[in-house]
Amino acid sequence: MLDATTRSGGTATASPRAAATELLVPAPVPVLLPPPPGPGPAGVGARCTRVLLSPWSRLSLLVALLAAAASSVLLFEPQKLLADGWPPQLGGATAALVFAVAYGLCTVAFVPRPLLNLAAGALFGWQLGLGAALGGTVLGAGVAFGLGRLLGQDALRPLLRGRLLRAADGQLSRHGLRSMLAARLFPGVPFWAANYCAAVSRMGWLPFLVATALGSVPNTAAYVVAGASASSPTSPGFLIALAGITVPALAGTVVAWRKRHHLRRR
Repeated sequence: MLDATTRSGGTATASPRAAATELLVPAPVPVLLPPPPGPGPAGVGARCTRVLLSPWSRLSLLVALLAAAASSVLLFEPQKLLADGWPPQLGGATAALVFAVAYGLCTVAFVPRPLLNLAAGALFGWQLGLGAALGGTVLGAGVAFGLGRLLGQDALRPLLRGRLLRAADGQLSRHGLRSMLAARLFPGVPFWAANYCAAVSRMGWLPFLVATALGSVPNTAAYVVAGASASSPTSPGFLIALAGITVPALAGTVVAWRKRHHLRRR
């Protein structure tokens, strides 16, 4: 009996054995792909984290912190130290250390340093007061520099488009030590402005702190001595301190007036 065709030339007919063999051929197994990630808790958390750590969110946090610090200063009025004195429970080096910490925090909150320097001299005398004022100056500058570098640099650097801003950024980034030293010696540069400008630039930590410590000595000493001898305004110490405040201010004004055209050309 023929399996493929009949002898009369009819059509081919598959044998049962061939049909069974065809049925035993394995079918392809489908590959199951994982479903695309949906908006689950993990995805929402990651997006919230990216938003919170974005440059503008950090800058907003910095502005909020500074506003809260300034509001606290207005509420507690640290200038009362000049009239009421230091709490009697603290004295000596411990009081000077606490004052230095409070000094640093107050400078971050935009309290004028001349007021704090006068208070240091009036409360502790010129020797201990000078140490407390300089320690508070370096501490406050370091805190402001760290806040500006961590929370404000990434958002503010793309905004440095003006000629003066680019020139100041380049000067601080390339010549950080001498530039910050000049800014501290120059009486017309606000303390907080120098801190945050240096933080936005690429200036390093060590040159910033060293220049702050060295450059703040003359002006701080003059105010501290003036505060320590304020009870006798005709004494030589008070007159020398007054000259140490007035002469640099006048010299800085003259230098700024003569350099104004140079800055405009840059």
